[in-house]
Amino acid sequence: MTDILILTHVDFCPPGHLGAVLDRLQLPFDVLRADLGELQGYDLERPKAVAIMGGPMSVNDDLPWLRAEIAAIRRFIERDVPMVGHCLGGQLLAKALGADIHRLPYTELGWQPMRRQEGQSPWLAHLPEEFPIYQWHGDTFDIPEGATRLLSSPWCENQAFSFGERILGLQGHPEMTEELVSGWVNGFPEYLDPSQPSQESADVMLANLPQRVAAMNRVAEGFYHHWLKLAGLV
Repeated sequence: MTDILILTHVDFCPPGHLGAVLDRLQLPFDVLRADLGELQGYDLERPKAVAIMGGPMSVNDDLPWLRAEIAAIRRFIERDVPMVGHCLGGQLLAKALGADIHRLPYTELGWQPMRRQEGQSPWLAHLPEEFPIYQWHGDTFDIPEGATRLLSSPWCENQAFSFGERILGLQGHPEMTEELVSGWVNGFPEYLDPSQPSQESADVMLANLPQRVAAMNRVAEGFYHHWLKLAGLV
């Protein structure tokens, strides 16, 4: 076991750029597939930092492994462990904190502009007033009681929240790499519907991909550095 735990839920939603950041810092980490029951028997008192990645399932699905994962997240909250949730991971954090998760009337998909809603949060200290984060989701979270809304987009009011000093829930995917974006766009054409104004076309999503991913990686690195600093790991 290591000090850093990353929870994943499907093979095409890996740690992505987060893993690259940790490798660069020479920080070892464990990756567990929650959907495969790999949390069973894991020592919940061990990790000093937890990240939760995305997945195509709904937090509201009645699945034993989802219930077990939410229970584990609640234990990490009790322990005051710094946590970052990405898309499904952000929804899981919101659910563990007592908030509702519900369907949007459309799918938000592509490079969507984030607008800051809170000017003083250290999670946002590295960011301008507006910047893009890649999106692919049909569910959204309510802001948990006692949490602070940090980011909004034109199609999704609740794009990020903080709870206390140590929890960040994100609706988007700042962890994406060039390979992940192109893999999703080319691998799941059945989900693309650019007639929806909340979606971008495949051509638009893939245009200038190296530059756009590099800019978003810098956004993600600010989140990850603050998360690791809270955990005393950098």
